[in-house]
Formats: sequence, structure tokens, C-alpha cells
Amino acid sequence: MLDVEFAELSDRGRAREQNEDYLGHVLPATPAQARARGWLFALADGVGGQASGEVASRLAVECVIAGFRAADPREPLETLLERLLQAANIRVHDTALEAGTGSPAMATTLVACCLRYDRAVVAHVGDSRCYVVRRGQVRLWTRDHTVASEQVRLGILSEREAVATPARHLLSRSLGNDLFVGVEVSDHPLFVGDVLVLSSDGLHNAVCTSEMAEIAGRGADLHAAAQQLVALANQRDGSDNISVQLIRVRSIERMGMYRGRPYQIR
Repeated sequence: MLDVEFAELSDRGRAREQNEDYLGHVLPATPAQARARGWLFALADGVGGQASGEVASRLAVECVIAGFRAADPREPLETLLERLLQAANIRVHDTALEAGTGSPAMATTLVACCLRYDRAVVAHVGDSRCYVVRRGQVRLWTRDHTVASEQVRLGILSEREAVATPARHLLSRSLGNDLFVGVEVSDHPLFVGDVLVLSSDGLHNAVCTSEMAEIAGRGADLHAAAQQLVALANQRDGSDNISVQLIRVRSIERMGMYRGRPYQIR
């Protein structure tokens, strides 16, 4: 069956007065729960410059976690994660209105990853990311929802121009700004030895992917790897909050589908 180990760490950084990032996870208590529901990991980064970013990130992660625990195990993971992020978006939006601050006074990014059998489903809004480190190579499983990223996709800017533009950190979508948000969802196969990296921009803006692969994929203790990544980000920059979740796949359960029901492939 699928088996993973994980570590997570969040740090205020060297310049911010408070940490507006928030992390959460749901671990199955039994093998039956692992097959029925799987593992969930979530990371949110409250939008800087807006009120209560730390509240928005916490609300979003807690909403996703509660919804995941209450979900029908028969619901497809892609549908489930999209629904949960939409619910988190409404929760953040409505909380801002109830507080009398008015929308869009509270917003956050969010990346969530669910693992079950031999698959990983990733859903995200904003520029928090999910990478996979596989055989020493890093692949990005998410696409930043920033103005610069959208301009690259449309051919307005080149990759090199996007790195230098002042709009590179300006979000094109986030949770909480509107009643509906475009959630991006993707499905990926898992292999033994994969290390998934969920990160806020305080980490991936300071640590390059080759360093991430070397530190996260070397096979060492994941807690030590998380500490090393955060320390390196603080050394390089430290102007933002820094958060990371590391998930290593120790075994998988290859599954097929027949008439909507999973069956084990031997």
C-alpha cells in the first residue's frame, strides 16, 4: 500500500513581524483509511499588504482539512480538491465581510496535495508551489497565478523578461477576493523515492531548483532537509515568511479502474 513520510516547517523570516503562512495535513490512522481517503497536505501564504493575511491562510487550510475529513471517500480526488478550495475561498471572503473590512481585504494563496494508491492530485490558487524531486531532477507541478506568468503564457513577455518585471509577484488570482475563483487541478503518477515539495514563495524565490533537488532528494532525514532549506532561504533573502512541506514516497499500490471502482494491479 501507499506509505509516505513527511516533515514541515514554517519560519517568520528575518524581516516580517509575524508569520502569515499556515501549514496543515491529514494523516490516515489505519491502512483502511489510507486506501479510502489517503493523505492530505496543504500550505497557504496570506497575501502581504492586505489586512489579516495570517487569518486568511489559517482559515483556508483549516477549511480544506475539515472538508477532507468529512468527504465521501467515493468522491474523485480531483473533484474533491476543487470543491474544497472553492469552499475555502468562500470562507475567507465571507469572514472578511462579516468582520466589516469588506472584500478584498483578506486573501491568501493555497496549494493542496492529496496522495492515494499510486497518484498525487494537486490543486492550487496563487503562487505557492508543488514540486516533485525524482531521480535527482525537479519538476514543477503547479503554475504561478501571477500577472507575469499569465503574460508569459500569452506571449507578451519572455521568461527572462518575466523574471525582471515589477509584476512578477503580483497575483492574478487568490482565495478570498471574489465569491468564485479559478482552481487549477492536476493529477500525477507517483513512484517510490519521489519527494514532493510544497513551498511558499519565501522559499522558492530564494532557493533554486537544483539546490532544492540536492537537499530534499539526498535521502537524508526530511526534518533536517526542511531546516536546511529554510536556513538557506533566510541566508539568501529572509524578507518574506518561509514555509515548506516535504513528503517522501516509501511505497505505492498500483491501481487500475473498472467501472469506476479501483482494483489492485499485481
